Amino acid sequence: MDLKKEPFFKGDSEWEDLGNGVSRQFVGYNAQVMMVIVKFTKGATGALHQHFHSQITYVASGKFEVTVDNETKILQEGDGFFAQPNVFHGVKCLEEGKLIDAFTPFREDFLI
Repeated sequence: MDLKKEPFFKGDSEWEDLGNGVSRQFVGYNAQVMMVIVKFTKGATGALHQHFHSQITYVASGKFEVTVDNETKILQEGDGFFAQPNVFHGVKCLEEGKLIDAFTPFREDFLI
């Protein structure tokens, strides 16, 4: 995917099937920031993991069990969470939905 240089964009980028009921769509990124939409079917998970990026996630739809740094909460549309660098975090989808993730710096590993 090329860097998004235009000030406006449509949601026309392809969805990438990540398997196990999870798919991802890039909104845009540059070297400083990346935004993606992640779609989950009910029961799908984003496994507990950590990375050196700061991450802010907004629940656009659905209901999720979210764990950040050993604390677990149920989040739904309009809620969100912040995962500081190197803090373990993960999600389980309780009701089909979408998360909007923003990372800084951008997730170069997503482009491989």
